[in-house]
Amino acid sequence: MNTIECDVVIIGAGPAGVTLASLLAGYDVSVLIMDREPDVLQEPRAVGIDDEALRTLQSFGMAERVLDDAVRNAPIRYYDSKGRVLAHVAPSARPYGWPRRNLFFQPNLEKVLREYLAMQPNVELRTSCEAVGLQQDDSGVVITARHGGEHIEVRAQYAIGADGGKSFVRKAADIELLGDTAPMKWLVVDVEKDTWDAPYSAVYTSPERPSMTIPLPFGYRRFEFKVLDGEDPDTMATPEKVAELMAPFYPDGRIPNAIRRRIYWHHSRTAATFQRDRVFLVGDAAHLQPPFFGQGMNSGIRDVTNLGWKLGFVLRGMAAPELLATYDAERREAAKDMVEFATGVGRLYHPRSTFTEAARNVLFRGAQKVPGGRDYILQMKYKPTPRYRRGLVLAGERADKASLVGRAFPQPMVERIDGGRVKIDDVFGQRIVVLGVVPGTAEALSAQTAERLAAHGGCVVQAHVMPAYRRAGQFDPATRPAEGPAPVIDLYDLEGGLRDLQLARPADEVYVIRPDRYVAATCRLAELDAVVGGVVDLLDGASRGAVAAGGTRR
Repeated sequence: MNTIECDVVIIGAGPAGVTLASLLAGYDVSVLIMDREPDVLQEPRAVGIDDEALRTLQSFGMAERVLDDAVRNAPIRYYDSKGRVLAHVAPSARPYGWPRRNLFFQPNLEKVLREYLAMQPNVELRTSCEAVGLQQDDSGVVITARHGGEHIEVRAQYAIGADGGKSFVRKAADIELLGDTAPMKWLVVDVEKDTWDAPYSAVYTSPERPSMTIPLPFGYRRFEFKVLDGEDPDTMATPEKVAELMAPFYPDGRIPNAIRRRIYWHHSRTAATFQRDRVFLVGDAAHLQPPFFGQGMNSGIRDVTNLGWKLGFVLRGMAAPELLATYDAERREAAKDMVEFATGVGRLYHPRSTFTEAARNVLFRGAQKVPGGRDYILQMKYKPTPRYRRGLVLAGERADKASLVGRAFPQPMVERIDGGRVKIDDVFGQRIVVLGVVPGTAEALSAQTAERLAAHGGCVVQAHVMPAYRRAGQFDPATRPAEGPAPVIDLYDLEGGLRDLQLARPADEVYVIRPDRYVAATCRLAELDAVVGGVVDLLDGASRGAVAAGGTRR
């Protein structure tokens, strides 16, 4: 039996698995990723990619390339059963630097990501390779797989199950999937050469048969129809029935060709744990949710964004292995919240009766008349955003509601000292960043703590007002000493995004930001040394039992 050795083996080469492999490539980690299919499936499953997922792709230079093949910032309209518009959602804000709602054709996205992966010398993708065995002990994980008519053995430090809702890895690791599978079924139809010029998604809520339609790039369109009680699912998926359901959308009778017709059950389920020793679950292997809010794939990318840097740090010796336990502590509850939210959205699509629909309509329209209500809906502010209160955060459970501790840091535009204008993540890189939004951050850090930060690949980023706004006596970044215990990067706050943060929360003078762009801690300059030291303790002190969940000491 052929034996392969690597740092990480990933089972499943869908969007989550390939994104994780791409992130790990940036840490010079050796990865083998396997998939039982011979090539990218040509069926579009996920259709929406959000700003958080694009931010992850940005970290390895693929966000713009993916957006080249997407419908950017696509609006969505909600209708009641009488065809009246309940809401038109068209978010224009870009808190994380990217458009919030984008529609794509999944086979194209996977092809583009695999092309990037093929250029990474430390990553190998094996297709037609199916995992059939899993064993682990204190020294690592062994995956047995069928590949090319023979069995191979993969020995790795860690194994990742990114192999979908019927995950082999989840079953082999004996991890239970909790939750429910809804009794309702939906028919999903994808068509090609679409002629309906409606450049927005539409949800037709109804107590009878709710439905939705989504325009996709390159002339594709998706339809989804609820299968009613008593209807035969097999009959619903026939070409004749599909044509009947789509006919109202094409009054001229020119119904496009359906390239896919499939009945789906809707699951609302989350794994009992996302980690079993050296085995981790991500994406649909870890959680399943109804497609009503388009967050299935995006939740999976949030998983690998969280896990990727932690694996990279541990395998490069920049963090203790105990850091990996924070993956389950942080992601499982956040994923469960999104599953519950998507399930609740589905209930809005299908009110129980005309009376409940009428009551919902009154509340929905009334909310949009309340000050701020319309903007709340228009800008998609109702979308849950993860907040990690336990894990690699300091005082996360004690942080107030408005604090960014445990939340993703915004991504404003900044200007480098050389004049280049970039999104702030392009300055941060894949490292721990101590970001000062008031002057004097580097100077407030002791040499000893700065050296500890540098040993973990971290740096200090000092924000400045633009040169045109500089007042007499303010520090000129051009005079920064070239050498120091930790790298110091100066940048200009191009559009005032960092200024606005500081004005809103004056006590948050410094942000300690993780490689996944989540805020580990905030503090005043006077507290900086202790706070940065505490974050470093979370990285390399966990092996001594120094830190418990949430950054409190045992």
